[in-house]
Amino acid sequence: MSLLKIDNIHVYYGAIHAIKGISFEVEEDEIVTLIGSNGAGKSTTLNTIAGLLKPRSGSVTFDGKSLTSMPTNKVVSQGIALCPEGRRIFQQMTVRENLEMGGFTRPDKEIPDTIDEMFQRFPRLKEREKQIAGTLSGGEQQMLAMARALMSKPRLLMLDEPSMGLAPILVEQIFGIIKELHAAGTTILLVEQNAQMALSVADRAYVLETGKLTMEGNARDLLTNDNVRKAYLGN
Repeated sequence: MSLLKIDNIHVYYGAIHAIKGISFEVEEDEIVTLIGSNGAGKSTTLNTIAGLLKPRSGSVTFDGKSLTSMPTNKVVSQGIALCPEGRRIFQQMTVRENLEMGGFTRPDKEIPDTIDEMFQRFPRLKEREKQIAGTLSGGEQQMLAMARALMSKPRLLMLDEPSMGLAPILVEQIFGIIKELHAAGTTILLVEQNAQMALSVADRAYVLETGKLTMEGNARDLLTNDNVRKAYLGN
């Protein structure tokens, strides 16, 4: 049984039909990526899984349990965490306070140890522990957003455009962390406009165009697919 199963979901923004009957699955211990151009519906898909949007029809199932009408805080409690597009850290809080917020579904007594785990994984954040989060660099803010999501100890981590706005050297660093998380047993659903990087770390991939899935397969195969290369890889 798949860890996450999306079955024929249709999502609307008012009269706009944003997601048009897509279906896909994520198996435990996989990295699955959704690639596509701006406006294709990638973020909408993640927000629907997270419970921030409700599908008009179709279903979202996680570990055999329906999430379709579940509120977002309950979705987090089921073992899903979203690291949102644009990072969305709490700008006026310290690094540590952001991490504490990420652990709101965990027992209070576990939070200090979990924060220590995040500091071991992201040493730069330990150095900035008492710093106001809004004063961090872009790369540090992305690390904080990922660490905050990991505070809930998710079985599925959803990453929405983690490389957005970062210099190439920082993009390499963030994708290195993604590979480390995967190696440590975290299942990852990755939305990323940098198709080259996404396909290089993923096991499987889906191509989303104007709310519909147009292609799917092994990530390495799509990396060498002529249509994908022309549309998303610039060659």
